[in-house]
Amino acid sequence: MYVAHLSLTDFRGYAALELPLESGPSVFIGANGEGKTNLLEAVGYAGSLSSHRVAADLPLVRAGADRAVVRVAASRSARSTLVEIEINPGRANRARLNRVPVSRPREVLGVLSAVMFAPEDLALVKGDPADRRRFLDDLLVTRAPRLAGVRADYDRVLKQRNALLKSASAARRSGSELATLDVWDTHLTRYGVELLAARLDLVDAIRPLVASAYAAVADDDGRTGMEYRSSLGADLPPAPDPDGLAAAMRAALAQSRRAELERGVSLVGPHRDELVLFVGGLPARGYASHGESWALALALRLASYQLLGADGADPVLLLDDVFAELDSGRRERLAELVQPAEQVLVTAAVAEDVPKQLQERRYRVGGGTVTRVE
Repeated sequence: MYVAHLSLTDFRGYAALELPLESGPSVFIGANGEGKTNLLEAVGYAGSLSSHRVAADLPLVRAGADRAVVRVAASRSARSTLVEIEINPGRANRARLNRVPVSRPREVLGVLSAVMFAPEDLALVKGDPADRRRFLDDLLVTRAPRLAGVRADYDRVLKQRNALLKSASAARRSGSELATLDVWDTHLTRYGVELLAARLDLVDAIRPLVASAYAAVADDDGRTGMEYRSSLGADLPPAPDPDGLAAAMRAALAQSRRAELERGVSLVGPHRDELVLFVGGLPARGYASHGESWALALALRLASYQLLGADGADPVLLLDDVFAELDSGRRERLAELVQPAEQVLVTAAVAEDVPKQLQERRYRVGGGTVTRVE
C-alpha cells in the first residue's frame, strides 16, 4: 500500500497543496516549523482519524479558516481509493469514500493503513499508562476497524457511569440511582470485556515481534518484555473466554462498588489497565536509559508494522524527525529495517541525518510549498 496523492485544504499551515507521491522512500527536508510534520500528520489522520500530536481537531485547521480537508489517494494492488476527511472543529466531521459520502467518518477506517514513528513516541515508554493504552487501542482499530465502535461505546458508557457515581455519592446513594448503576455495570461489562479480550490477544501477538525488533534496532537482545496488568486482578481467564472475563469483571465491579461510590469514579475496567514494558528485567519506565527507551519505542512501532503487514498489505511508514534522536548505529539499523517497505515517508531538518538508502526522492519544504529536488 502507498499514498499516490495527498491533497490539503486549510490543513495546518497549508492553504492548498497538491502533492503526487510514489512508492518507495521519500524524504522531506526543511527547517523546523516549515510544515514537514504536517504532511505526515495529514496522512496519519486519513488512516486513523486522529493526530499523533494533538487530541483536539481545532489546531489542525489553518488560522482564519473554519474547516480543513484532507484527501488521500491510497493505492493497493493497482487499485486506488480516495479518502476525504472534512475536519469541522466544534461540529461533526464528515468523510467521503471515492467521492461518496459515508454516514460516519469511522467508516473509512481500514482503507489506509499507516504506522507513525515520531518524537512523541518516547511517551510510550516514559509516559503515563494512558499513553500505552492508547497505543494498544489505536493498533486494535487499525487491525479491526469495527473495534472503533466498541471503543466509542465503552467511552460513552464510562462517562455516563462516572456521572451517575458522582451524583449517587452526593445524594448519599439513593436506591433509584443504585439500581440504575446496575444497568450501567451491565453495559460497561459488555463493551469492556470485548475491548479487554482484544487487548490481551494483541499483547500476545505483538510481544515476540517487539523483542525481535528491539534486538535489531539496539543490536542487543535486551531481554525485553511486556505484561498486561488488568484492574480485574491477576487471575484472569484466557482472552478467548469472554464468559470468564465477564464473570471476572462483574465480580471486580461488585467488590469495588463501595470505593467507587465514595470516590465518585469508576475503578474497574480497561480504562484503568496498564501495559508494563521491561528492558533487562526491569520496568522500562523509570529504569531504561534514554537510548534504551528510544529503541523500545521504535520496536513497538516496528512490531506494529510487522503485525499489520502480516494481516494484509504493508502499511505506509511515516518517520517524523526520528533520525535526529538516534546515534549513527541505530540510524543505519533502522533504515535497513524500514527500507524494504512499499512506501516510507521521512522528515528531517538536516538531510545528513537520514541514511542514503531512504533518500531515493527528496523534497524541499518551506513557505507553505513542497518542491521535489531533482
